[in-house]
This record gives sequence, C-alpha cells and structure tokens, in this order.
Amino acid sequence: MIKISIYHPPLISIFAGTIYSSMAKKDELLQDVVIKFAGDSGDGMQLTGQQFTNNTAMLGIDLATFPDFPAEIRAPIGTVPGVSGFQLHFSSNQVFTPGDIADVLVAMNAAALKVNLKALKKGGKIIVNLEGFDTRNLRLANYPDGVNPLEDGSLDSYEVIKIDVTKLTRESLKDFAELGNKERDRAKNMFVLGFIYWLYNRSLDTTIEFLKEKFGKKPLILNSNIKVLQSGYNYGDTTEAFTTRYKVNKAKMEPGTYRSIMGNQALSLGLIAAGEKSGLPIFLGAYPITPASDILHDLSKYKNFGIKTFQAEDEIAAIASAIGASYGGALGVTATSGPGMALKTEAMGLAVMLEIPLVIVNIQRGGPSTGLPTKTEQSDLMQAYYGRNGECPMPVIASSTPSDCFDAAYEATRISIQHMTPVVLLSDGYIANGAEPWKFPAAEDLAPIPVNFKKGLAEDEPKFQPYRRDEKLARPWAIPGTPGLEHRIGGLEKQDITGNINYEPENHQHMINVRQAKVDKIADYIPLQTLDSGPEKGKVLILGWGSTYGAIKSAALELQAEGHAVSHAHIRYLRPFPRNLGDLIKNFDKVLIPEINNGQLVKIIRDEYMVNAKAYNKVMGIPITKGELVDEVKKML
Repeated sequence: MIKISIYHPPLISIFAGTIYSSMAKKDELLQDVVIKFAGDSGDGMQLTGQQFTNNTAMLGIDLATFPDFPAEIRAPIGTVPGVSGFQLHFSSNQVFTPGDIADVLVAMNAAALKVNLKALKKGGKIIVNLEGFDTRNLRLANYPDGVNPLEDGSLDSYEVIKIDVTKLTRESLKDFAELGNKERDRAKNMFVLGFIYWLYNRSLDTTIEFLKEKFGKKPLILNSNIKVLQSGYNYGDTTEAFTTRYKVNKAKMEPGTYRSIMGNQALSLGLIAAGEKSGLPIFLGAYPITPASDILHDLSKYKNFGIKTFQAEDEIAAIASAIGASYGGALGVTATSGPGMALKTEAMGLAVMLEIPLVIVNIQRGGPSTGLPTKTEQSDLMQAYYGRNGECPMPVIASSTPSDCFDAAYEATRISIQHMTPVVLLSDGYIANGAEPWKFPAAEDLAPIPVNFKKGLAEDEPKFQPYRRDEKLARPWAIPGTPGLEHRIGGLEKQDITGNINYEPENHQHMINVRQAKVDKIADYIPLQTLDSGPEKGKVLILGWGSTYGAIKSAALELQAEGHAVSHAHIRYLRPFPRNLGDLIKNFDKVLIPEINNGQLVKIIRDEYMVNAKAYNKVMGIPITKGELVDEVKKML
C-alpha cells in the first residue's frame, strides 16, 4: 500500500455563530486498500460491504469482493461459526483478486476478531465495536476467562480503533421513541458504514438513495437508518482521535459504461441475452440450493423478457421440467450445486440420449454431501466430465470471474443450441457471490445465435428421420405437433437415423461413438487457446480454470515484472479442449495447475497430453492467494 500525505494547517472556522478551532488534518492518497467487514450474521456485514462496493464502483475505482457467509442459516449469536464476512479490495490500479491480506478489519464482536485476525496485515487497522467485547461475547467466542484481546497487549502490533458503536447508535436514535433498543441496534451497521465513508472521503448519497428505494414506504425505518448513517460519518468528522482520512483515485480503465455486478447476476443476464439473440423463450426449472438460488431469484424478475421460472419440488423435477421445455422448443435451463448435480444425473443422461439443447448450471461449493454449503471449491470438474452412467459425454464450460459469467452463459447457450447437446456450465461460490466492475456490451455487439427448427420433411425424406445429422453431427430440432414430424422419445438406445428403439450391439457402439464425436467436433467451432499474459515460450506455464483466474493473473504479472519467463493460460472450454492446447503446453518446460480441489484438471491434462504437469491444490473453502502461487512458481524456476 503506497501512501502520499497531504497536510492541512489548523483552521479557524465560523459556523452558526460559533467560533471553533479544528485540529490539524492530513489526507493520505492510497493506491490500494483491502477492507474486511466481519460480525455476527445478524450484524448486516454483507449489506455494509455491498453498499461500500456500490459506492466504490460509482467512483470508477476498480474492485473485487469476497463475501464469506456462515454455513448455518442462523448460528448462535456471538459464536465463531456465526461470523459473516465481506472482503473488498479497491484500487486505482487494476484489481484481479479481493486481496491476499486485509489492511483494515472491522470487527463487530470478539468472534469476528478471532476468526479474521490472521487475515490482517501487521500494522493494519482494527475497528472494533466495544459492546461486542463484553464478558458474554468473549465467552461465546471461546476466549479464556479473564482474557480480552483489547486489553492484554496481543493487538499492540496493530492500530486499534475502539468505537462503542451500539451505544452511539442508540444515542443517535434517542428521539425515535417508537423504537426499542432491539430495533435501534439493527441500524448499527449503518453507523459503521457512515464512519468508513468518512474515513475514505466518500459521499453518503448512494446509500441514502438505496435506503429511500428500499424503505420509502416505511418512513420510520428510512429516517432512522439515514440518521445513524450520518451519525457515523459525523463521528469520524468531529472526534479528535481521528486526524487522517484516505482517498483512492479512480482506476485507469477502458472507456465505456460500467456497472458493479455479481457472478450469479451476470450469468442470469447472459442467459437472457442468449434468449433474445436466439429468439427462444427461456425456461428455468430449479430447486433452491446454496449458492445457486440467486439465479432463480434473478431470472424471476425478468418476466418482461418472456422468462419463465419454475421452483420445483426437488432437483429431479427441476431438470425434468427443463428437458420438457427444451423438447417443446424453448431453451431449458436448470441451476444447482454439486449435491443437486448428483440427483440430476439420470435426467442428464436422458437429455444426452434425446440430443436436445439444455444448459445445466453448477455453482460449485465445498463437498462431499452437504459439505461446506457457503464455501467455495472447484471440486465438481470430474463430476461434470464423468458423473453419469454409461458413456455420456457433454461439453463443459467454466466462467472465471463474476463479469465473465455473462460471456460464459452466452457461449454455453450458443453451443447447446447449435450442436443440439446439453452443456454443463461451471461457476462456484467465490465467483457467484463476488462482484467487480463490468463493461457491459451493447446488444448489437453480441454474436447472433441462429435457431433452425425443422418445419417439414426434406425432398429425400419420405418419413421423418430424427437422428439424421448435419455437418456438426447435430440432429434436427423438431417441435412436437409439427405435422409429419412425429417421432419417439425416451432413454432407451435409439437406432441411428430412424430414432427407433434398438438393442443391436453394433448400433449401440455406433451411437456411442457418434455422440462422443459430436462433442469432440465442437472444438472446430470454438476459439483457439491463447495466453492471458507472458511469453509464448518459457520456463513455466500456469494453467488454470474457473475462479483461480485472478490469483493466477496477479501472480503471473508479478513474476513477469521480476523478469521470469512465466506465462498464464486460462481454459474456458474444458470439454472439448481447444484444438491447439496441447501444442501451447509443449512450449513450456514446466506446467503448474492450481485448483481449489484435490487435483482434477491436472489428471485430465496429464491423461490427454502426456505431460508431467504439477498440481497446486488447496481445499479449505477459501480461494488460492497470489502470494501462494508466487512462492510455488519460484520453487519451479
């Protein structure tokens, strides 16, 4: 973090007839800041972080976020399992990760400090709510009896800012007699947000507008939240203990119109755009599951685009309804996470046998079984590849950042429609809940997605042949009810061309080969693999997929700046691979594949290209950091 200090001399000011002397102030211009908001899951830390994120994005400052939710819906208040966090990295330079380590930690209680202190740099700021460090909270956080980290000297290497947030919040709402202390305490996150806005030279306007939109019909709640927000700002402005404010200038970004977007939002918009460009109605059949549920929530808001959403009674019904929609001429989509993928597998096989368009979205999370529902992993790649009975190939595409989810969803839809196949689209909790600025495209700049429904029999087709294929090996898409195009459906093996049920060994072998060849042939219709950064030939290639993108990119750029022959390639198309991937890999002496799993892509790459790729694996429910990768690559140089 680079600081530039600007000092202001003491001022004598006159306001409302009163003369007072303000103390000497200094402003520090920062290039890079990482803040972690942490507290009980009822303390509103996610809302606080999101509001500061939106405010940051409006200023044109580059950013990346990492929400960190507790796994329990409502863990006991004040306990370590109940800690909710939101990390934000913002900078006047380009940002690719939410930061390896925080500069500022906001800890609303003792448990939040205990969980997150290890992620704060030495000398960093700790802003604590004093009320969250009373005897009860210390006991709930499992501190030994008589131990208070605010008093025992264990935080001497940090700058600790103690604020009695709860008391000050209640004091600021003393004129709101209708509110009891319980209701007043719900606004304490607004006090913290107001203080942080003051600390980083921000305006309150964006959050005030948000509050008006959210609580416009509830004036008591609206006015109390605005009052507390302003009180937090004024506390920083008037308390003599705070002599320094900070500012981060806007980033140098490509000109255009930007918005802050989260991964699941971008994915939903990508599906909507694909529906508009293809002319197909979108049908989402889904069962709520963390962290995919927001896709159902988001798409349900866009009925004006003809989007139909169905909250099914279970995962099997969800995908079955989407298959029915696709068979009927819509674009069927289902969204889930790993446990839901396990339940959908038989129906996914049916979709492969029917050879119809279907987008299956898997927002990965920690497993197995229920695992870590709110934590991130990349551990479903093998499931996407092989997690069905029989030889059941499907294309697999992965998004790499929150904004990239738009392009990945659009591309998954294109491939599904044009090649008449189900497609698995992989994201994960880190991407889904993270946010970043997105320069969104104009509709006219999106590639068209042509759809060709079969309307009738061809001249050389006396009877409809549902498995007669084109140059892509795709079969025709015939909507039920089209005269003359009656045909059979079902999961039993089909005879080539006719679509009749067939048990002949030779036909089964042939159909297995054709379905695989159809997926393999998609490689002729996708871009060649390119390097994200670095020389075309060198010592080490860092090869990644999915949410490791930011950490790998940051590490590669740092190593390149030090003069190392290190390059970075990130794979979107995981099945089939781009045609030139093998040749690209061979240009490097060594290959490192970082993954948030126990080594899945690395096994596939070793098998496919016979290279001795090295794995770097981390399965802790948290992202890989830039620093880890820099250290690992240096061992290989």
